[in-house]
Amino acid sequence: MDWDKLRIFHAVADAGSLTHAGEVLHLSQSAVSRQIRALEESLNTTLFHRHARGLILTEQGELLFDATSAMTRRLDTAAARIRDSEEEVFGELRVTTTIGFGTLWLSPRLTKLYDQYPDLKIDLMLEERVLDLPMREADVAIRMKEPSQADLIRKRLMGVRMRLYASPGYLERWGTPDRIEDIRTHRLICQNPNSAQVSAGMSMVKELLTYDVRSMLTVNNYYGALQAVSHNLGIGVLPDYITRDFPNVVRVLPDVESNEVPVFLAYPEELRHSKRISAFRDFVQEEIALMRKADRDKLAALDP
Repeated sequence: MDWDKLRIFHAVADAGSLTHAGEVLHLSQSAVSRQIRALEESLNTTLFHRHARGLILTEQGELLFDATSAMTRRLDTAAARIRDSEEEVFGELRVTTTIGFGTLWLSPRLTKLYDQYPDLKIDLMLEERVLDLPMREADVAIRMKEPSQADLIRKRLMGVRMRLYASPGYLERWGTPDRIEDIRTHRLICQNPNSAQVSAGMSMVKELLTYDVRSMLTVNNYYGALQAVSHNLGIGVLPDYITRDFPNVVRVLPDVESNEVPVFLAYPEELRHSKRISAFRDFVQEEIALMRKADRDKLAALDP
């Protein structure tokens, strides 16, 4: 089967349009159309339904698109491994993690990584959905639970806990709760119990809601919750890694916290020798070590 025709088919299927695929491939629409017709004739099947709003894959087209997608991912993997120099770190690295961790912990620290490896091109994908690493939706992931996908190298980075925080301004106006039962007289800021989040956070929120909380704000990510807490809106359920870098929020009800949430770094087995992934992994581990040292120094300073 002609790879050039498959490559053009894949671009058309991905774009849903002969014109847009031609722009990507730097070919005329007529040239793209001829290649698609030739491929259909060679396979003796119809790959696209022609529609006023574009092209829609037939059942046979979807089968072929699945195959070309897998081929493209394997080629991307091969190209990534070829580009990895034994001495240098460069090229694109696709990193996925949660919105909260990526926005509030990882992004502010990336300056150090770029200072060390200025030729890196990081594509940071922040979402709660777990991307498929073996299928190359991303190169490396940092997740708040151990990945269950096969053929992954996993590294436990640290553990975090969900705790309660408020701003000094809020506490000055509304008072500091002494017991967990006092939460009913405060505004609770948290993720909706039905939204995608770590199970430990969900369990903690559900327990707090048993105290008949009078007022609530639910946000679908911890960045929004932190902003609300920082602006004196209420008491927030936040992961402890956030507050290390935001001294304008203080912990309340120190006996109330979730179970530990493990944080894992994972990447495909086939990228074991990638210099870019090794550089990113080492950078993250070094930053976590610095954070832990800062915590120890802070405790030592408080202990006379």
